[in-house]
Amino acid sequence: MTRGRPDRRAARRADALGLLAGVALDAAFGDPRRLHPVAGFGNFAQVVERYTYADSRRAGAVFTALAVGVPVAAAVLAHRATRHRPVLRTALTAAGTWAVLGGRSLRREGGILAGALERGDLAAARTRLPHLCGRDPSALDEAGLARATVESIAENSSDAEVAPLVWGALAGLPGLVGYRATNTLDAMVGHRSPRYARFGTASARLDDAANLLPSRLTAVLAAATSPLVAGSPRRTARIWRRDGDAHPSPNSGQCESAFAGALGVRLGGENVYFGRSETRPELGDGPRPRARDIRRASTLSAAVGLTAAALAIWVRKGAFPGSRRRDEPRLGAHSVAEGHLLDRGRR
Repeated sequence: MTRGRPDRRAARRADALGLLAGVALDAAFGDPRRLHPVAGFGNFAQVVERYTYADSRRAGAVFTALAVGVPVAAAVLAHRATRHRPVLRTALTAAGTWAVLGGRSLRREGGILAGALERGDLAAARTRLPHLCGRDPSALDEAGLARATVESIAENSSDAEVAPLVWGALAGLPGLVGYRATNTLDAMVGHRSPRYARFGTASARLDDAANLLPSRLTAVLAAATSPLVAGSPRRTARIWRRDGDAHPSPNSGQCESAFAGALGVRLGGENVYFGRSETRPELGDGPRPRARDIRRASTLSAAVGLTAAALAIWVRKGAFPGSRRRDEPRLGAHSVAEGHLLDRGRR
């Protein structure tokens, strides 16, 4: 047997161990409070935007290619440099995984907001909502605040957990870095505004493509784990199939409809942002969410994230025979520092 084959297998085992360690770090500590790498990337992206901005889609494509390509290229170099250094590779993958995940922080914010609603403190809940999404909370009542929170937990279960884990499983450290860069750019420039209507198109489309598989996997896992929140896998799958494509986003509706089915609630309706209002189709058949449904959504999100982590580690370790014959990956593709949690203005 050649030396390269054991090295490849050792590298994949190091990647799998790094994913496991990164998931454990996120579960224990949440987002890094200081020197967050995503914040550093955001500063880098702002510099790139300063030199590439023009009110055109072509300029936006150049910006996206540079802002995503540079960190991914650095990750590829690190990936190759640690091919024969499993301890260092494990450490880098663990750090990268911890940096791009946001499951604990997502559920912590949901719990804080649920607690405020349970105390009847609407002012505190309205103050907290911007940590999760970009809606104007000033006129929202308990049902509106609870709905916004449940929808954000549903969407970000994919964005902050399942999607980075999928790309980490498929492409190791470059996949983790590439996904978080793509998702952060979408949060920065992918929303509809006069400045970014054309410039942000490439970033938004790349983010849509990067989330096509993860969002649907999130829906499948929500159905599979729905009994943990007194839900039915059959009902969840039915609501997902019926309502998943009704949402204007090709991905958000997949997660939200599955969570609506699992929780037995009805999501969607009018969303008021700062300066504009959008009406979204209703997803699910039940009543509007309340504070207790936020906690149920957090429980479902945790189950989805844990299952996704187990699958990612299994795949990256080399569960499929064909995956052992390749060393290097094919590259695919909430505020910046809390970009995991932000509703990017399109919900």
